[in-house]
Amino acid sequence: MENNVIGIAIPQQTSRNRCADKSVSIAQPTQRIVSGFRKEIIEFLIRLEVLGLIIRYYPNPIMWIKVFRAMDPHRKYILGNRRVKKIAQVGGKYYWGAYIPAWPSCIFHDFLKAELHRVYPLGIKTNRLNNIYLAITNKCPLQCDHCYEWDALNKRENLSAEGLKSIVQKFQLEGVSQIHLSGGEPLVKMKDIIELLHTSEKKSEFWVLTSGFNLTLENANVLKKAGLTGVMISLDHFDPEMHNMFRGFHNAYSGAIDGARNAIAAGLVTVLNLCVTKAFVTKENLMTYMELAKRLGVSFVQFLEPRAVGHYKGKNVDLSREQELIVEDIYITMNYDDTFSDFPAVCYHGYHQRRMGCHAGGNRSLYVDTVGDIHACPFCQSSTGNAITDEIGECMGNLQKKGCHKF
Repeated sequence: MENNVIGIAIPQQTSRNRCADKSVSIAQPTQRIVSGFRKEIIEFLIRLEVLGLIIRYYPNPIMWIKVFRAMDPHRKYILGNRRVKKIAQVGGKYYWGAYIPAWPSCIFHDFLKAELHRVYPLGIKTNRLNNIYLAITNKCPLQCDHCYEWDALNKRENLSAEGLKSIVQKFQLEGVSQIHLSGGEPLVKMKDIIELLHTSEKKSEFWVLTSGFNLTLENANVLKKAGLTGVMISLDHFDPEMHNMFRGFHNAYSGAIDGARNAIAAGLVTVLNLCVTKAFVTKENLMTYMELAKRLGVSFVQFLEPRAVGHYKGKNVDLSREQELIVEDIYITMNYDDTFSDFPAVCYHGYHQRRMGCHAGGNRSLYVDTVGDIHACPFCQSSTGNAITDEIGECMGNLQKKGCHKF
Protein backbone atom coordinates (compact mmCIF):
# COMPACT_ATOMS: atom_id res chain seq x y z
CA MET A 1 0.00 0.00 0.00
CA GLU A 2 1.40 3.34 -1.06
CA ASN A 3 1.61 6.15 1.46
CA ASN A 4 2.40 9.05 -0.82
CA VAL A 5 1.33 12.57 0.11
CA ILE A 6 -1.57 13.60 -2.10
CA GLY A 7 -1.49 16.86 -4.03
CA ILE A 8 -4.71 18.59 -5.09
CA ALA A 9 -4.68 21.81 -7.05
CA ILE A 10 -7.72 24.06 -6.61
CA PRO A 11 -7.89 26.73 -9.33
CA GLN A 12 -9.54 30.10 -8.95
CA GLN A 13 -13.09 29.93 -10.31
CA THR A 14 -14.48 33.07 -11.94
CA SER A 15 -17.53 31.69 -13.70
CA ARG A 16 -20.13 29.03 -13.02
CA ASN A 17 -19.64 27.87 -16.59
CA ARG A 18 -16.27 26.56 -15.40
CA CYS A 19 -17.90 24.67 -12.54
CA ALA A 20 -16.39 21.23 -12.96
CA ASP A 21 -13.13 21.39 -11.05
CA LYS A 22 -11.23 19.04 -13.38
CA SER A 23 -7.83 19.91 -11.96
CA VAL A 24 -8.54 18.00 -8.77
CA SER A 25 -6.34 14.95 -9.08
CA ILE A 26 -4.64 12.30 -7.03
CA ALA A 27 -1.45 10.71 -8.29
CA GLN A 28 -1.13 7.56 -6.21
CA PRO A 29 -4.23 6.92 -4.09
CA THR A 30 -3.96 5.48 -0.62
CA GLN A 31 -7.58 4.34 -0.90
CA ARG A 32 -8.21 1.83 -3.64
CA ILE A 33 -11.27 0.40 -5.31
CA VAL A 34 -10.89 -3.36 -5.58
CA SER A 35 -12.80 -5.23 -8.29
CA GLY A 36 -12.51 -8.26 -10.55
CA PHE A 37 -10.72 -11.41 -9.45
CA ARG A 38 -9.15 -9.80 -6.40
CA LYS A 39 -12.58 -8.73 -5.15
CA GLU A 40 -13.87 -12.28 -5.73
CA ILE A 41 -11.11 -13.68 -3.52
CA ILE A 42 -11.95 -11.26 -0.69
CA GLU A 43 -15.66 -12.04 -1.05
CA PHE A 44 -14.94 -15.78 -0.93
CA LEU A 45 -12.96 -15.38 2.29
CA ILE A 46 -15.77 -13.37 3.87
CA ARG A 47 -18.30 -16.02 2.86
CA LEU A 48 -16.08 -18.59 4.56
CA GLU A 49 -16.20 -16.48 7.71
CA VAL A 50 -19.99 -16.33 7.51
CA LEU A 51 -20.14 -20.10 7.06
CA GLY A 52 -17.81 -20.59 10.00
CA LEU A 53 -20.08 -18.47 12.21
CA ILE A 54 -23.14 -20.41 11.12
CA ILE A 55 -21.47 -23.73 11.91
CA ARG A 56 -20.20 -22.42 15.25
CA TYR A 57 -23.40 -20.86 16.56
CA TYR A 58 -26.22 -23.02 15.14
CA PRO A 59 -26.68 -26.54 16.46
CA ASN A 60 -27.04 -28.80 13.40
CA PRO A 61 -26.64 -29.01 9.60
CA ILE A 62 -30.37 -28.48 9.03
CA MET A 63 -30.15 -25.07 10.70
CA TRP A 64 -26.98 -24.28 8.78
CA ILE A 65 -28.83 -24.76 5.49
CA LYS A 66 -31.88 -22.79 6.71
CA VAL A 67 -29.81 -19.83 7.80
CA PHE A 68 -27.65 -19.74 4.68
CA ARG A 69 -30.71 -19.97 2.43
CA ALA A 70 -32.57 -17.29 4.39
CA MET A 71 -29.83 -14.74 3.78
CA ASP A 72 -29.90 -14.89 -0.03
CA PRO A 73 -33.58 -13.99 -0.64
CA HIS A 74 -33.17 -11.00 1.68
CA ARG A 75 -30.27 -9.72 -0.42
CA LYS A 76 -32.16 -10.34 -3.68
CA TYR A 77 -35.22 -8.53 -2.35
CA ILE A 78 -33.13 -5.38 -2.00
CA LEU A 79 -30.69 -5.67 -4.90
CA GLY A 80 -32.27 -8.17 -7.28
CA ASN A 81 -29.78 -10.60 -8.79
CA ARG A 82 -27.00 -8.03 -8.72
CA ARG A 83 -23.73 -8.79 -6.99
CA VAL A 84 -21.38 -6.25 -5.49
CA LYS A 85 -18.80 -5.38 -8.12
CA LYS A 86 -16.24 -3.59 -5.96
CA ILE A 87 -15.05 -2.93 -2.44
CA ALA A 88 -12.75 -0.30 -0.97
CA GLN A 89 -9.31 -1.06 0.44
CA VAL A 90 -7.76 1.30 2.97
CA GLY A 91 -4.55 0.11 4.53
CA GLY A 92 -4.87 -3.62 5.15
CA LYS A 93 -8.68 -3.50 5.58
CA TYR A 94 -11.57 -3.93 3.17
CA TYR A 95 -14.90 -2.08 3.27
CA TRP A 96 -18.14 -3.17 1.56
CA GLY A 97 -19.85 0.09 2.46
CA ALA A 98 -19.63 3.05 4.77
CA TYR A 99 -21.92 1.33 7.28
CA ILE A 100 -20.25 -2.09 7.28
CA PRO A 101 -17.18 -2.42 9.54
CA ALA A 102 -13.77 -3.23 8.12
CA TRP A 103 -12.84 -6.80 7.26
CA PRO A 104 -10.91 -8.51 8.75
CA SER A 105 -11.61 -7.27 12.27
CA CYS A 106 -13.29 -8.31 15.51
CA ILE A 107 -15.83 -5.51 14.92
CA PHE A 108 -16.78 -7.06 11.57
CA HIS A 109 -17.07 -10.45 13.27
CA ASP A 110 -19.50 -9.01 15.84
CA PHE A 111 -21.41 -7.23 13.06
CA LEU A 112 -21.90 -10.56 11.26
CA LYS A 113 -23.14 -12.23 14.43
CA ALA A 114 -25.74 -9.50 14.89
CA GLU A 115 -26.96 -9.89 11.30
CA LEU A 116 -27.21 -13.66 11.67
CA HIS A 117 -29.17 -13.14 14.87
CA ARG A 118 -31.72 -11.15 12.87
CA VAL A 119 -32.22 -14.13 10.54
CA TYR A 120 -32.40 -16.82 13.25
CA PRO A 121 -31.80 -15.97 16.95
CA LEU A 122 -28.41 -17.19 18.15
CA GLY A 123 -29.18 -17.55 21.85
CA ILE A 124 -26.20 -15.35 22.75
CA LYS A 125 -25.72 -11.61 23.22
CA THR A 126 -25.07 -9.76 19.98
CA ASN A 127 -24.77 -6.09 19.02
CA ARG A 128 -28.05 -4.27 19.56
CA LEU A 129 -27.29 -1.66 16.87
CA ASN A 130 -25.24 -1.26 13.76
CA ASN A 131 -24.58 2.45 14.27
CA ILE A 132 -25.55 5.52 16.25
CA TYR A 133 -25.25 9.18 15.29
CA LEU A 134 -23.98 11.11 18.29
CA ALA A 135 -24.14 14.91 18.07
CA ILE A 136 -21.27 16.15 20.21
CA THR A 137 -21.74 19.91 19.67
CA ASN A 138 -24.20 22.46 18.28
CA LYS A 139 -21.37 24.85 17.34
CA CYS A 140 -20.68 25.37 13.65
CA PRO A 141 -19.05 28.15 11.60
CA LEU A 142 -21.23 27.35 8.56
CA GLN A 143 -24.86 28.24 7.78
CA CYS A 144 -25.96 25.34 5.61
CA ASP A 145 -29.21 25.51 3.65
CA HIS A 146 -30.35 22.04 4.73
CA CYS A 147 -29.13 21.95 8.35
CA TYR A 148 -31.41 19.74 10.47
CA GLU A 149 -30.02 21.29 13.69
CA TRP A 150 -30.74 24.86 12.57
CA ASP A 151 -32.91 25.71 15.59
CA ALA A 152 -30.22 24.59 18.06
CA LEU A 153 -27.20 25.85 16.14
CA ASN A 154 -24.60 27.79 18.13
CA LYS A 155 -26.65 27.86 21.32
CA ARG A 156 -25.12 27.12 24.73
CA GLU A 157 -23.39 23.74 24.95
CA ASN A 158 -24.97 21.20 27.30
CA LEU A 159 -22.99 18.01 26.72
CA SER A 160 -19.66 17.72 28.57
CA ALA A 161 -16.75 15.45 27.70
CA GLU A 162 -17.74 13.22 30.63
CA GLY A 163 -21.30 13.11 29.34
CA LEU A 164 -20.06 12.01 25.91
CA LYS A 165 -17.95 9.26 27.44
CA SER A 166 -20.90 8.07 29.51
CA ILE A 167 -23.15 7.86 26.44
CA VAL A 168 -20.57 5.94 24.42
CA GLN A 169 -19.93 3.54 27.28
CA LYS A 170 -23.66 2.79 27.65
CA PHE A 171 -24.15 2.09 23.95
CA GLN A 172 -21.03 -0.06 23.76
CA LEU A 173 -22.43 -2.18 26.59
CA GLU A 174 -25.56 -2.69 24.47
CA GLY A 175 -23.37 -3.45 21.46
CA VAL A 176 -22.87 -1.07 18.53
CA SER A 177 -20.61 -1.55 15.51
CA GLN A 178 -20.11 2.10 14.56
CA ILE A 179 -20.37 5.45 16.35
CA HIS A 180 -20.71 8.46 14.04
CA LEU A 181 -19.77 11.75 15.71
CA SER A 182 -21.75 14.65 14.30
CA GLY A 183 -22.88 18.15 15.24
CA GLY A 184 -22.92 21.02 14.48
CA GLU A 185 -19.36 20.70 13.30
CA PRO A 186 -17.71 18.04 15.48
CA LEU A 187 -14.15 19.10 14.64
CA VAL A 188 -14.57 22.27 16.70
CA LYS A 189 -14.19 19.82 19.62
CA MET A 190 -11.01 18.06 18.58
CA LYS A 191 -9.85 17.69 22.18
CA ASP A 192 -13.05 15.92 23.24
CA ILE A 193 -12.94 13.62 20.21
CA ILE A 194 -9.35 12.57 20.93
CA GLU A 195 -10.20 11.89 24.58
CA LEU A 196 -13.26 9.90 23.53
CA LEU A 197 -11.22 7.79 21.11
CA HIS A 198 -8.58 7.07 23.73
CA THR A 199 -11.02 6.15 26.52
CA SER A 200 -13.62 4.12 24.59
CA GLU A 201 -13.42 0.37 24.10
CA LYS A 202 -12.08 -0.81 20.76
CA LYS A 203 -15.21 -2.81 19.89
CA SER A 204 -16.80 -0.03 17.81
CA GLU A 205 -15.55 1.92 14.82
CA PHE A 206 -15.59 5.70 15.20
CA TRP A 207 -16.38 8.08 12.34
CA VAL A 208 -16.60 11.87 12.12
CA LEU A 209 -19.25 13.65 10.01
CA THR A 210 -17.75 16.97 9.00
CA SER A 211 -17.80 19.87 6.54
CA GLY A 212 -14.01 19.53 6.33
CA PHE A 213 -13.59 22.44 8.75
CA ASN A 214 -10.44 22.03 10.87
CA LEU A 215 -9.53 18.78 9.08
CA THR A 216 -5.89 19.75 8.61
CA LEU A 217 -3.29 17.12 7.80
CA GLU A 218 -1.99 17.39 11.36
CA ASN A 219 -5.46 16.85 12.83
CA ALA A 220 -6.18 14.01 10.41
CA ASN A 221 -3.00 12.22 11.50
CA VAL A 222 -3.81 12.76 15.18
CA LEU A 223 -7.33 11.39 14.70
CA LYS A 224 -6.04 8.35 12.82
CA LYS A 225 -3.44 7.64 15.50
CA ALA A 226 -6.10 7.95 18.23
CA GLY A 227 -8.23 5.30 16.52
CA LEU A 228 -10.64 7.07 14.17
CA THR A 229 -11.75 4.85 11.28
CA GLY A 230 -13.02 7.38 8.79
CA VAL A 231 -14.63 10.69 7.93
CA MET A 232 -17.74 11.63 5.99
CA ILE A 233 -17.16 15.02 4.38
CA SER A 234 -20.07 17.08 3.10
CA LEU A 235 -19.50 18.26 -0.46
CA ASP A 236 -22.76 19.32 -2.05
CA HIS A 237 -21.62 20.51 -5.46
CA PHE A 238 -18.71 20.18 -7.87
CA ASP A 239 -18.92 23.95 -8.48
CA PRO A 240 -17.03 25.79 -5.71
CA GLU A 241 -19.32 28.83 -5.86
CA MET A 242 -22.47 26.75 -5.62
CA HIS A 243 -21.14 24.70 -2.71
CA ASN A 244 -20.02 27.82 -0.85
CA MET A 245 -23.44 29.38 -1.35
CA PHE A 246 -25.23 26.21 -0.15
CA ARG A 247 -23.05 26.09 2.95
CA GLY A 248 -23.15 29.80 3.72
CA PHE A 249 -19.36 30.03 4.00
CA HIS A 250 -16.91 31.44 1.46
CA ASN A 251 -14.24 28.76 2.02
CA ALA A 252 -16.54 25.75 2.38
CA TYR A 253 -15.48 24.15 -0.91
CA SER A 254 -11.74 24.45 -0.36
CA GLY A 255 -12.24 23.21 3.22
CA ALA A 256 -14.04 20.09 1.99
CA ILE A 257 -11.50 19.37 -0.76
CA ASP A 258 -8.51 19.96 1.52
CA GLY A 259 -10.18 17.90 4.25
CA ALA A 260 -10.67 14.97 1.86
CA ARG A 261 -7.04 15.23 0.72
CA ASN A 262 -5.78 15.28 4.31
CA ALA A 263 -8.01 12.41 5.43
CA ILE A 264 -6.82 10.23 2.56
CA ALA A 265 -3.17 11.09 3.27
CA ALA A 266 -3.65 10.11 6.92
CA GLY A 267 -5.16 6.73 6.00
CA LEU A 268 -8.72 7.51 7.11
CA VAL A 269 -11.55 5.96 5.12
CA THR A 270 -13.00 8.91 3.24
CA VAL A 271 -16.61 9.37 2.17
CA LEU A 272 -18.17 12.32 0.37
CA ASN A 273 -21.73 13.19 1.45
CA LEU A 274 -23.89 14.79 -1.24
CA CYS A 275 -27.30 16.30 -0.46
CA VAL A 276 -29.16 15.56 -3.71
CA THR A 277 -31.43 18.60 -3.88
CA LYS A 278 -34.19 19.20 -6.43
CA ALA A 279 -32.02 21.88 -8.06
CA PHE A 280 -29.02 19.54 -8.36
CA VAL A 281 -30.51 16.26 -9.57
CA THR A 282 -29.73 15.66 -13.23
CA LYS A 283 -27.80 12.75 -14.68
CA GLU A 284 -25.13 15.15 -15.93
CA ASN A 285 -24.62 16.75 -12.51
CA LEU A 286 -24.42 13.41 -10.71
CA MET A 287 -21.92 12.01 -13.24
CA THR A 288 -19.76 15.15 -13.00
CA TYR A 289 -19.79 14.83 -9.21
CA MET A 290 -18.78 11.15 -9.39
CA GLU A 291 -15.90 12.01 -11.71
CA LEU A 292 -14.68 14.54 -9.14
CA ALA A 293 -14.99 11.92 -6.38
CA LYS A 294 -12.93 9.49 -8.48
CA ARG A 295 -10.18 12.07 -9.06
CA LEU A 296 -10.05 12.81 -5.35
CA GLY A 297 -9.59 9.13 -4.60
CA VAL A 298 -12.32 8.73 -1.96
CA SER A 299 -13.71 5.29 -1.12
CA PHE A 300 -17.44 6.07 -1.13
CA VAL A 301 -19.99 8.69 -2.07
CA GLN A 302 -23.20 8.89 -0.06
CA PHE A 303 -26.39 10.33 -1.59
CA LEU A 304 -28.62 11.96 1.04
CA GLU A 305 -32.13 13.11 0.17
CA PRO A 306 -33.21 16.45 1.68
CA ARG A 307 -35.90 16.42 4.36
CA ALA A 308 -38.29 19.21 5.39
CA VAL A 309 -36.80 19.64 8.86
CA GLY A 310 -34.54 22.24 10.50
CA HIS A 311 -33.75 25.02 8.02
CA TYR A 312 -35.86 23.20 5.39
CA LYS A 313 -38.91 22.97 7.66
CA GLY A 314 -42.10 23.81 5.79
CA LYS A 315 -40.35 23.83 2.40
CA ASN A 316 -41.06 21.61 -0.59
CA VAL A 317 -37.71 19.86 -0.77
CA ASP A 318 -38.71 16.23 -1.46
CA LEU A 319 -37.47 14.85 -4.78
CA SER A 320 -40.05 14.00 -7.41
CA ARG A 321 -40.39 10.36 -8.38
CA GLU A 322 -38.68 11.17 -11.66
CA GLN A 323 -35.72 12.62 -9.77
CA GLU A 324 -35.60 9.66 -7.39
CA LEU A 325 -35.32 7.37 -10.42
CA ILE A 326 -32.43 9.43 -11.80
CA VAL A 327 -30.53 9.13 -8.51
CA GLU A 328 -31.36 5.41 -8.27
CA ASP A 329 -30.08 4.85 -11.79
CA ILE A 330 -26.73 6.45 -10.95
CA TYR A 331 -26.58 4.40 -7.72
CA ILE A 332 -27.10 1.15 -9.67
CA THR A 333 -24.75 2.16 -12.47
CA MET A 334 -21.89 3.11 -10.15
CA ASN A 335 -22.18 -0.02 -8.01
CA TYR A 336 -23.00 -2.73 -10.56
CA ASP A 337 -21.83 -1.63 -14.01
CA ASP A 338 -18.36 -2.96 -14.89
CA THR A 339 -17.67 0.20 -16.88
CA PHE A 340 -17.43 2.13 -13.59
CA SER A 341 -15.50 -0.46 -11.57
CA ASP A 342 -12.79 2.08 -10.70
CA PHE A 343 -15.22 4.73 -9.39
CA PRO A 344 -16.09 5.05 -5.68
CA ALA A 345 -19.04 2.92 -4.57
CA VAL A 346 -22.29 4.75 -3.75
CA CYS A 347 -24.36 4.50 -0.55
CA TYR A 348 -27.98 5.57 -0.91
CA HIS A 349 -30.39 5.14 2.01
CA GLY A 350 -33.40 6.35 0.03
CA TYR A 351 -33.09 3.44 -2.40
CA HIS A 352 -33.30 0.90 0.42
CA GLN A 353 -35.92 2.76 2.45
CA ARG A 354 -38.35 2.61 -0.45
CA ARG A 355 -37.90 -1.16 -0.69
CA MET A 356 -37.54 -2.45 2.85
CA GLY A 357 -38.25 0.42 5.23
CA CYS A 358 -35.93 2.48 7.39
CA HIS A 359 -33.10 0.97 9.44
CA ALA A 360 -33.22 3.83 11.94
CA GLY A 361 -35.71 4.20 14.78
CA GLY A 362 -33.78 1.75 16.96
CA ASN A 363 -33.84 -0.97 14.31
CA ARG A 364 -30.18 -0.79 13.36
CA SER A 365 -29.57 2.89 14.02
CA LEU A 366 -30.64 5.91 16.09
CA TYR A 367 -29.67 9.49 16.86
CA VAL A 368 -28.50 11.11 20.12
CA ASP A 369 -28.70 14.90 20.17
CA THR A 370 -26.52 17.48 21.96
CA VAL A 371 -28.40 17.13 25.27
CA GLY A 372 -28.31 13.32 25.18
CA ASP A 373 -31.91 12.78 24.05
CA ILE A 374 -32.53 9.69 21.90
CA HIS A 375 -34.39 10.01 18.58
CA ALA A 376 -35.20 7.82 15.59
CA CYS A 377 -32.74 9.68 13.35
CA PRO A 378 -31.44 13.23 12.75
CA PHE A 379 -34.45 13.92 10.50
CA CYS A 380 -37.09 12.32 12.73
CA GLN A 381 -36.65 13.86 16.17
CA SER A 382 -39.02 12.97 18.98
CA SER A 383 -37.26 11.97 22.19
CA THR A 384 -37.89 8.60 23.83
CA GLY A 385 -35.51 9.23 26.74
CA ASN A 386 -32.10 10.51 27.64
CA ALA A 387 -28.89 8.56 27.14
CA ILE A 388 -27.26 10.09 30.23
CA THR A 389 -30.05 9.93 32.81
CA ASP A 390 -32.24 7.05 31.61
CA GLU A 391 -31.81 3.32 31.06
CA ILE A 392 -30.63 2.83 27.47
CA GLY A 393 -32.36 -0.48 26.84
CA GLU A 394 -35.74 0.92 27.88
CA CYS A 395 -35.24 4.02 25.72
CA MET A 396 -34.43 1.88 22.67
CA GLY A 397 -37.43 -0.35 23.33
CA ASN A 398 -39.70 2.70 23.41
CA LEU A 399 -38.07 3.98 20.23
CA GLN A 400 -38.64 0.71 18.37
CA LYS A 401 -42.31 0.75 19.34
CA LYS A 402 -42.66 4.36 18.21
CA GLY A 403 -40.69 3.91 15.00
CA CYS A 404 -39.99 6.47 12.28
CA HIS A 405 -42.81 8.80 11.22
CA LYS A 406 -42.22 8.43 7.46
CA PHE A 407 -40.48 5.15 6.68
